Amino acid sequence: MITRRFGRTGLDMPVLSCGGMRYQHSWDDKEEGGITQEGQANLEACIRKALDSRINHIETARGYGTSELQLGRILPTLPRDGMIVQTKVAPDSAAGFRETFDRSMANLQLAHVDLLAIHGINNRYLWEEAIRPGGALDAAREIIREGRATFLGFSTHAPCDLIEEIIASDAFDYVNLHCYFMNRTNRSAVKAATRHDMGVFIISPTEKGGCMHQPSEKLTELCAPFSPIGFNDLYCLTDQEIHTISIGAAKPSDFEEHLKITPLLAQEGIGDRVHHVAKRLEAEFLKVNGFPMPERWDDILPSFGEVPGGINLQEIRRLWALDKAFDMQAYGKLRYNLLGNGGHWFPGINATEFDEAAIREFGVRFGIPDLATILREAHDRFGDVPRKRLQKD
Repeated sequence: MITRRFGRTGLDMPVLSCGGMRYQHSWDDKEEGGITQEGQANLEACIRKALDSRINHIETARGYGTSELQLGRILPTLPRDGMIVQTKVAPDSAAGFRETFDRSMANLQLAHVDLLAIHGINNRYLWEEAIRPGGALDAAREIIREGRATFLGFSTHAPCDLIEEIIASDAFDYVNLHCYFMNRTNRSAVKAATRHDMGVFIISPTEKGGCMHQPSEKLTELCAPFSPIGFNDLYCLTDQEIHTISIGAAKPSDFEEHLKITPLLAQEGIGDRVHHVAKRLEAEFLKVNGFPMPERWDDILPSFGEVPGGINLQEIRRLWALDKAFDMQAYGKLRYNLLGNGGHWFPGINATEFDEAAIREFGVRFGIPDLATILREAHDRFGDVPRKRLQKD
């Protein structure tokens, strides 16, 4: 396993991390009593597979249902000095944050975690709540002073400009954020984190990065000689400013495709090979869509808060264009049907209904005269059963 210095923490972080939001029994920890012997065995097999593969960063969160509870049945039995354990707690008052952290530690049956994150600073309101006197940041700093956690970070789905503002505060040692081939909007935030010597952890590159585990035949062909998972992993990790990416394994075999990239990372010229595939994908995108694949998807159309009805034009156009280029309907459905159901994690609504005159006006103003048609095509292609942000299928 290749490791990288995780920013100012100084930790030797494996380039692949074991994310804890797919292998648990339930998204609702009230279902603790329903955890089966087989379900617990699966989680423990995932942890052992990770550790046997030298993936010693075990990451979870208070919001991941029974994940912490189930981890608490195995982590205390393993050599603690061989693991980097991380959990995350949502913004709250200082008292609320501390109470939730205490519950996390009781679930994990640990006295200390290496990495603690304020989980989901996704908009300005949550950021201001976190940093106000008596907020989550005060509580987190006190927890670190007590020795119950060593380093403090934050996870985020926020707009890039806000992520960069949070990074510039120098309040955190590391950041969990999204950045991968199909959405490079946060690349400037990665650079900002590097300037502040922060650890950079890319979250959900496989699923949220394009459902790379469910690729179309076209995407598979375009990514050759790599698999879509392998290409996306390598695209992230050939960038030395990215230190680790998450494997959200649901079962032990889910590690295998990711593990194939570690010997490739050590090969001379691997960056050029990955760049060649990226250019092939970008050329196909341009040929099909008639415009280059954007470096940022958030600076073309206004944010959902500026659109009548709160439609997330930026995301819907992204999903529509990626599907046209690469036949990514599965990914489009996954993300599109979260709109209206994802809260601050995935804000805005989809295009089930919209004010056609207003959308046409936006389209003309921003140089996309067929914007209303794009919304209708996206809804016809992706519209399905509404999804919750945290569900297994």
